[in-house]
Amino acid sequence: MATEIEPVEQQIPPKPTDPPTVPRTTRMKAAFAEQRKHAVARTRDWLAGNDLDQVDIIQAATLKKQRKHAEKVAHQQRIVAEAHGRLAHAKMQAENEGNVSAGTLSSLGGRAAQEEAKLAALQTTIVLPPTDREVNAARSGKKAGRAAVLAGGGLAAMPLLGATIEQAATGQPMLLAALGTAAGYGWYLVSRPFDAGQPAPAPNMGEQPLASAVVNLAKQEFQPGQREFNAPPPPALTVEQLEDALRAIGEIRGEEKIQILAVPQREKDGNTTVVFDLPPRTTVAELKKKLPKLAGALGRDVSMVDVTKAGTEARASLWLTDQDAFEDTRPSPLIKAPSQLDAFKDGVPVAWNKRGITIRLAINNQSYVIAGMTRSGKGVGASNLVVGTSFDPRINLRIVAGKNNGEWDPYAKTGVASTYFKPNPERLLALLQALLADKDRRERDLGALGKSKLVGPVIEQIGGIELLVIDELATYTRPGKPLRDEILEALIELSAVAAGAGILMVLITQYPEADVIPQALAMNCGARWAMRVENATQSNAILGGGQASAGRDASKFDPPRPGFGWLVNPFAGVTDLARSFDLDEDERGEITMLLEKAAKIREGAGRLAGQWDDPIEKHLLNTTGLSSVAGGPKRDGVPGRNVLQMTPEQRMQMDACRGCLIAMNDLGRDVAQLDEMAELIGESMTADRLGELLRAAGAGSTVKVVIEGRGRVNGYRRAPIADALQFLEGA
Repeated sequence: MATEIEPVEQQIPPKPTDPPTVPRTTRMKAAFAEQRKHAVARTRDWLAGNDLDQVDIIQAATLKKQRKHAEKVAHQQRIVAEAHGRLAHAKMQAENEGNVSAGTLSSLGGRAAQEEAKLAALQTTIVLPPTDREVNAARSGKKAGRAAVLAGGGLAAMPLLGATIEQAATGQPMLLAALGTAAGYGWYLVSRPFDAGQPAPAPNMGEQPLASAVVNLAKQEFQPGQREFNAPPPPALTVEQLEDALRAIGEIRGEEKIQILAVPQREKDGNTTVVFDLPPRTTVAELKKKLPKLAGALGRDVSMVDVTKAGTEARASLWLTDQDAFEDTRPSPLIKAPSQLDAFKDGVPVAWNKRGITIRLAINNQSYVIAGMTRSGKGVGASNLVVGTSFDPRINLRIVAGKNNGEWDPYAKTGVASTYFKPNPERLLALLQALLADKDRRERDLGALGKSKLVGPVIEQIGGIELLVIDELATYTRPGKPLRDEILEALIELSAVAAGAGILMVLITQYPEADVIPQALAMNCGARWAMRVENATQSNAILGGGQASAGRDASKFDPPRPGFGWLVNPFAGVTDLARSFDLDEDERGEITMLLEKAAKIREGAGRLAGQWDDPIEKHLLNTTGLSSVAGGPKRDGVPGRNVLQMTPEQRMQMDACRGCLIAMNDLGRDVAQLDEMAELIGESMTADRLGELLRAAGAGSTVKVVIEGRGRVNGYRRAPIADALQFLEGA
């Protein structure tokens, strides 16, 4: 019998009790509360400006200062333009209606000159680094700007408004969802876990537009070694490198440090500028003396480093670059744009400095010395200056050559030179005496106009600016030269007292020695350009005593380059390295090309040689009987009869002499009768009229001559006619 087995009951452990279900809304509120806490903390930190970098603040303050200065310059330029406009309007009224007094014109002219002086002062003002107060103001301004963003930022700024978000989201899940969608990544940025001092990270480009307010205002966060997409290249100089260089040349000793005001940062053009305070015991002037050593310590050439004073005696602005700006030549800007210049106000372009900026020298209250040994490029430097002045028709060019070559002939051939002659000490002395006499006349005219010195508005009223150019000065002033003492005395007097009357000089020499340019003469020439010379003594003779020991030694150029030298620029208040623009005549004919364009400008203004009543040439003509207007009759620097101002009768006499000599050439003999020469000359010329012209020209009357086939007849020999023509032509 089968035994019935009772089923065993399976032991199943009881199920654990599930935790109570938390509503989804509650979880969202808790998560949002945590996010809001981080957002509020980060927003407060951001509003307090704790993420602002001090370097960024200094740069912002610097840019603000530069903008304000630029606005001041622009405002002053408008004032100057208005002043000149009023003056021009008054002149027009005076010419057309005659109801404007000379006093009014003088007052308006003085006002314009005063405003020009203010503008010049502003343009040459160095914008100093920001002060601590200005830096603090820049920081406060950024903080205020952030507060304004929150106050008026709208939906894009709502992720930052912790309290507002809380109120908007309470009980309104749909609004919270919409906000999350709209703000997107911006909300994620500000709601991440926050530690004090940790800025909100920024996304890559292309995030949602509504989040851009948060993205742009938050400081970006990168992994170590990661570089920002549009970050500038690394600095060309670190603070440690600068301190090491200054220590190497003895400007920093022991435990001394420099105080950085504007950290080294590579600019858009690849150059670097840093502003710093030196230790109290030294000055910027002392640092400038060591500029070559500093350049070497920084691994650069002296032409790649520049130091200027940035306010106080111990505050330096250091500029450096990685490329030598003087390595390649540059053409004159006038070749590209040969237009009329205001050389008195704006100056003429002559060179560029180590920063690549064009240097313009004004023909205004300063005389010039340009010196250097043979092949140093002083001639090119001088040509840049003199050619530039030819584009201002108010400048009367008086050129005295020191050699008999044709270097300066283009100025005569184009009619640009009011006076031009080659080596002639007697004529130079007469010219200097004429300028001294004209100085007295000019001073009387300035007094009548109520002026103590020449100013722009009255240049034309006193006859323009006189610019005397003496090339190879040693030809006239070296010991033993004829009339040396008299010439030097007149030069010294002109340099000392005539600049204010608008009489200036450009002295050029390859012998920069005290015997050639005495100190009494050099000290009155405020603008000096020292190109390569043999020794420090010659360099000091040009630049001034002690300049070589201060680091400005024109005998130490390495490598030497044509037109490269130390330029004392009184208009900018600096002495700096400069290289003249490349300007060639022998191979490219650039000087003649420019002078031809300048001649058209002068002709239009009625100031081409021979177009105006020139008191200096009138004095020379009365004193010597010969004219050097535009280089003399042949325009070659040889003075002669005043051909440009001949009467019509004198011109006919000269043409008659030339015609007779041509007729004798055609006849193949050196004697001829009046009738046969008149027939060959043609153009209704008669024998009687030809005889009158030859007698008036100084060829004398007919004499007995023997002509084959005619026998012994009355006629002329070649020699008397040729002598008369030579006299008429000025030889």
